[in-house]
Amino acid sequence: MVIAVGTAGFLLGRESTSPPAPVAIATPVTPGPTPSPQPTETSATTLGRADLLKLANAAADAFAAGQPAPAELTSAAGRQFDLVLPFGCSGPNDPAATAMGWQYDANTGTLRVSATPVTWSGADWHVRQGDEASTATGFWINRPWSSSERCPARVGEAAPSGTASVTLPGQTLAIATFGVQGALSRADRAFETVQRVPRFDGSQGLRMRITGRLDRADAGSPVHCFQPAGIEQHPICAIAATIEEVRMELPETGATLATWTIDRAG
Repeated sequence: MVIAVGTAGFLLGRESTSPPAPVAIATPVTPGPTPSPQPTETSATTLGRADLLKLANAAADAFAAGQPAPAELTSAAGRQFDLVLPFGCSGPNDPAATAMGWQYDANTGTLRVSATPVTWSGADWHVRQGDEASTATGFWINRPWSSSERCPARVGEAAPSGTASVTLPGQTLAIATFGVQGALSRADRAFETVQRVPRFDGSQGLRMRITGRLDRADAGSPVHCFQPAGIEQHPICAIAATIEEVRMELPETGATLATWTIDRAG
C-alpha cells in the first residue's frame, strides 16, 4: 500500500506544478493472537472395525485390572459403527453345520450364503439375575486380534509334522444386542441368501457388514467383560449395540448380495 501511494505521488508531480502530496506512512498493526482451531466433532465419526477392537481392548484391560472404564469407552456410547466381519476364508463349508458359511455351484453359478445369529442367556455373559439384559443376540467377531476387513493372505497353514496339535483359543469378543427378546427379529433363523454369481473367487471368502449404534452396558461403557476361568484368562467381552442393518458383500468388488434392515417390532 505504501509503494502504490508513493508511485502515484511521483507521477502526479511530473504533470503538475503543485507540490507532491505527502505520502502517508502506514502505522504498523500488531497482529492479534491466532485463534485456536475448533475441536473436531468426533461424535459424528462412524467407528470401524479397528476402532471397535481398540475399545474392546481398553475394556478388557480395565476389567482385568479391576479399574473403572476409561473415558474413551463411556464417551463412545451412542456412536454409529460399521463393523465388517470377513468369513468363509478357508473355503466353502456347509452353512447348515456352521454359524457362518457359503457354498458355490460353478455349474449353475449359484452362491449360497448363510449367517446364523447366536442367542445367549444372561447367565452366558454373567449378567446379574433380574438385570434387564437377560438375553443377548449377535455374532462372534472372528480374529479379534486383526483390524483387517479382509480374509488373511495365509489360510490353512498346518502345523509341521511331528509336532503337537495346535489348540485354537475360544471366542473372546462378540457384538450383541442385549435385553430384547428376538432383538434381531430373526434369532431363530439365519441371514441367508441365494444369488446367481457367474464368477466367484472364493479365495477371499465373503464379508458381513453390520451397522448400528453402540449401547451402554457396564457403568456407561458399551463393552461388557467377564473372566469365567479366573484372572489368568483373557477377558471375554461383548460390545453392546443396537444393530440396524446386516449386509452380505463380495470382498473383491464390494458388491452387495443382500441387505436386511432390522425391524425392532418384528
